[in-house]
Amino acid sequence: MKKIGDIDINFAEKPVIKDGMIYYNIIKNENFKIYGLYKPEEGTYKRMPPEIGENVNDGVKVLYKHTAGGRVRFKTNSQKITLKCYFPSVGNMSHMPMTGIMGFDLFADGEYYKTFSPILYSYEKFCMYEDGKRGYESTIEFPNIKERDILINFPLYNPVDEVYIAIEEGAELKKGNEYKYKTPVVYLGSSITQGGCASRPGNSYQAMLSNWLDTDYINLGFSGSCRGEDIMAEYIREIPMSVFVYDYDHNAPNAEHLRKTHERFFLKFREKQPTTPVIMISVADKAFGDTIDRRREVIYATYKNAVDRGDKNVYFLNGQDFYREPGFGVCTVDGCHPNDIGFYYMAKGIKEVLKDLL
Repeated sequence: MKKIGDIDINFAEKPVIKDGMIYYNIIKNENFKIYGLYKPEEGTYKRMPPEIGENVNDGVKVLYKHTAGGRVRFKTNSQKITLKCYFPSVGNMSHMPMTGIMGFDLFADGEYYKTFSPILYSYEKFCMYEDGKRGYESTIEFPNIKERDILINFPLYNPVDEVYIAIEEGAELKKGNEYKYKTPVVYLGSSITQGGCASRPGNSYQAMLSNWLDTDYINLGFSGSCRGEDIMAEYIREIPMSVFVYDYDHNAPNAEHLRKTHERFFLKFREKQPTTPVIMISVADKAFGDTIDRRREVIYATYKNAVDRGDKNVYFLNGQDFYREPGFGVCTVDGCHPNDIGFYYMAKGIKEVLKDLL
């Protein structure tokens, strides 16, 4: 259906010009392509439709509005790029940098360049704008003028209402490059899947894999709240995807919960996607002590039963292998959540399987 602005240019939204910069609402200009997020014309960015996100559990009801895995791509030759964003609320954690919680990081031509960083004056009065909204504005400047393919990653642990990107007056704005692998990889899991506790969004393991393998992805990690519910299985199995990465060990209360839900979820998924490659992952850290082995046995049993039924598109990764090379002690912030090194080694371990499946 056409919008009134498409029919009558007098109703089309006009970009704002301030201090030599032209500000665009990224959902209202076709040169900005948004990945990994669901957003209606108005309201907060989301990772799934409200009819699903509001009905899985109380945790997902909040976290599906966190923008982990969201990205926007475009091209410009502007020497300066400004990002202005509005938040409905402000996240805060003692063991994760604000640049990861609510920062947007920028990649130029496939390489990380800088981060649009929030300035935290105080938790209660976080960057208040004149209209009473919370958010921040940040500018990144390049050393010279040339066309660059820009990718900006959304925050991992915060909801976002609006995003405006500004370029210099007279600079070009074009559509960005498409991914080589356009059908997304879908990741389901815990706070680790959501991105806790990367120092910036581009250091979540999914973002690393996307950058290395040039593939689109959807992040369905929900901190403390991914428990293998039927409604989630029924939603995920309808998403077109290239690979499904299935990793909610951390949020299962115990091995018995995994036993009741893990294979059940997989079989529901297989009803609609019988040949989609599925990677099953067990917990990577030591958070569960000597019960890790029992939990891993449940996940491996789902995998082994599938193989015994003749399923040729299922793969198992023992998370305990991810941190062996650098040593467990340097890979987490708290014995559980990965730091940037931990995410790098998770991505490295998953890449060996994922690259062949793509």
